[in-house]
Amino acid sequence: MFVDSHCHLSFPELRARLPELLAAMAAARVTRALCICTTLEEFEAVHGLALAHANLWCTVGVHPDTEGGAEPALADLLQRAALPRVVGLGETGLDYYRLGERTIADMAWQRERFAVHIRAARACGLPLVVHTRSASADTLAILRDEGQGAVGGVFHCFTETREVARAALDLGFCISFSGILSFRNAAELREVAAMVPMDRLLIETDAPYLAPVPHRGKLNHPALVVHVAEQVAAIKGLAIEGVAAQTSANFDRLFTRASQAGGQV
Repeated sequence: MFVDSHCHLSFPELRARLPELLAAMAAARVTRALCICTTLEEFEAVHGLALAHANLWCTVGVHPDTEGGAEPALADLLQRAALPRVVGLGETGLDYYRLGERTIADMAWQRERFAVHIRAARACGLPLVVHTRSASADTLAILRDEGQGAVGGVFHCFTETREVARAALDLGFCISFSGILSFRNAAELREVAAMVPMDRLLIETDAPYLAPVPHRGKLNHPALVVHVAEQVAAIKGLAIEGVAAQTSANFDRLFTRASQAGGQV
């Protein structure tokens, strides 16, 4: 019924409890989840989860905040993207939130990494999972420069403005909302969610982070994506069953390999 379009089940605090979390998903009618890769070193573990469980899929990518690990070349991404159960590239993008003493000019390596992921997505036809934080202007500019609109993807865990949401939609991207949508101080984000068309909207947990109300501050996990759906239903004036059906259909339309696999390993 529900799909968690972005979680990190390979992270130690979740993987150690995997049987429990899968059972919780089933009880909450969260039938599928997308496990997101953040480093090349992590890929084997993420991919292993997708191979072992018929209701899990995965991506390949290197998070913009990752430093000190293997830098992804185009061939690295394409080789892994061709493997079974891999349905997208990312998460990738730009993050200027923690510059410290660095300048935006110093982040050229991050912009080049993002461009490599876009080129890989174009080459293999898979969608991008985009992370952007304090960097929306450059994120959109690079997407336009690299001609990514033909492939598309999703801006995950969206926290940006209406203007950024509109620009992402105009580029052909979906918008995904997390538990932040339920936070008391997220009124402006709820206004953004109100303007995003239902056929371009996804829901996610970003687990183990950002647990939604009434679980805020606790360990997040895919079963809790139901609370994000509840927020969307309240904002849109829809029944939660309708939100579940539409966001699941959006997931299938975007991540077509997951849809074509029919849930089978």
